[in-house]
Parts: sequence; C-alpha cells; structure tokens
Amino acid sequence: MKSKFKMILADVDAVIARDPATKTRTEALLCSSGLHAIIAYRFNHYLWKKGWKLTARVLSQIARFLTGVEIHPGARIGKGFFIDHGMGVVIGETSEIGNNVTLYHGVTLGGATVFTKSGKITAKRHPTLENDVIVGAGAQILGPIKIGSNCKIGANAVVLKDVEANQTVVGVPAHKVEQKPQKAFQFMAYGVCANDKDPVECQMEQMHMEIQQLKKELHDRTGN
Repeated sequence: MKSKFKMILADVDAVIARDPATKTRTEALLCSSGLHAIIAYRFNHYLWKKGWKLTARVLSQIARFLTGVEIHPGARIGKGFFIDHGMGVVIGETSEIGNNVTLYHGVTLGGATVFTKSGKITAKRHPTLENDVIVGAGAQILGPIKIGSNCKIGANAVVLKDVEANQTVVGVPAHKVEQKPQKAFQFMAYGVCANDKDPVECQMEQMHMEIQQLKKELHDRTGN
C-alpha cells in the first residue's frame, strides 16, 4: 500500500508539471477530476489484485459517475499518469500504460476481439502504451496494439496498428506524420497537427492535376 501512495504522489506532481492552471498539490487534489479518477483507480486496482473484483468494479462505477472517467480496475497503469480535463476517457480492462503518460479528454483505449489460430479468444484485448506517450483529445486506440515510447497521437485519430517509438500519428485511420527538419512541426492536443497533409487531400490534388493535363492535351488536339 505504501507504494500506492508514492504512485499517487507522482500522479499529483504530474498534474502540476503538465497543467499550467494548477499551481499546488492542494489545488490538484481539490480541483482535478482526472486526478480524482486516477486516485480512485489506484485504490480499486489494489482491491482487484487482492481478489475483491466485484467490489472494485462497483467502486469504479461510482468513480465513473463522479468524474466522467471510466478506468477498469484490471488495467495496469504506471506512475506519473495525467488525465487532462478528464470527461469521456475510457480505459479498458487489459490496457497497459507506462510511466508519465498523458491523456486528454475523450480518449478511448478500447478492446477488440482477437482469435488465436486454434480459434480461442486472446486474453489481451486492449492497447499497450509505453512510457511518455501523449494522446490528444478524442483519439481512439483500439485492440491489443502497442504504442511505443515518446509517441504522440493527434486529436481524433483512430489508431488500429502498432506505432513505433518516437512517432507522431494523426488522422482516420491514423498515419505517420513526416516531420521536416526545418521549423516547426507542432503537435496539437486539441486539433490536427501543423504541417500535416491529409492523404485524401493529396489524392484529390493529384487527380486535379491529371484532369488539367488531360484538358490541355484535348485542347491541343482539337484546337478548341
């Protein structure tokens, strides 16, 4: 239990470090709904591991009602976890989250049924987020996939495949952002990423160029 209090203290300090609007531990403890949900999860997870699973589930439902954040007590979450704004976050039972991870509101770490070659359902259904991952508002990460350390998931992205460490992905379905060495690629937690072009937009531009070329060739042949 002592280690749980240390993890909670790290979670409190994470709020101060990552939320400019929060200045003190007291303010974090009183005013951060995301922190309230995390503290409830730490306690419920302790009960879950002790075998009091129904009690843990009931208490997690109460925490969900009070905070707007749903964290299954069976999920495994490292220290320094931060949920900004809170409302609408869903973290499934077999989710695994490393240290110093940040989630914005509306994020879903959802499950997908995966079958083995023998036809059995795998125990692991939810994502794994390694250390120092940031997930923007409204993003959905679905299935037993892995998000590598230091990754950034753009707002409203839908991630269905593994993402290698140190990558930024955006869009539906999520795709890698090509970061240019010059200025300023900027990750946006609440919107799209700067300097990123949607692949559908690129295809439309290519089609437009081809149509213009065909028009030119037709004009050259007919003289009209």
